[in-house]
Amino acid sequence: MSKSYYRNSRAYYRNHAHEGDIPGLRLPRYAWEMLHEQGITTLDQLRAVADRLHKLPGIGTKTAQLIREELARATPPEAPPSDKE
Repeated sequence: MSKSYYRNSRAYYRNHAHEGDIPGLRLPRYAWEMLHEQGITTLDQLRAVADRLHKLPGIGTKTAQLIREELARATPPEAPPSDKE
């Protein structure tokens, strides 16, 4: 597929994303539906399956990548351990 198609599909996704069960995440409705069907309704549950989203029924590689990107955008990176006690 061409890069322009990929960019256009991302633009479509951004314009058709919705807030769902997990506050702060904006995903296409069908992604929310697939996550809900799998019982994934919390940020911790989503993080736990993030590396294997594409294996869940109804979620392909592109949707899995979009979900992972949105998860990274919406959640702050973990702070490095502090030496202070």
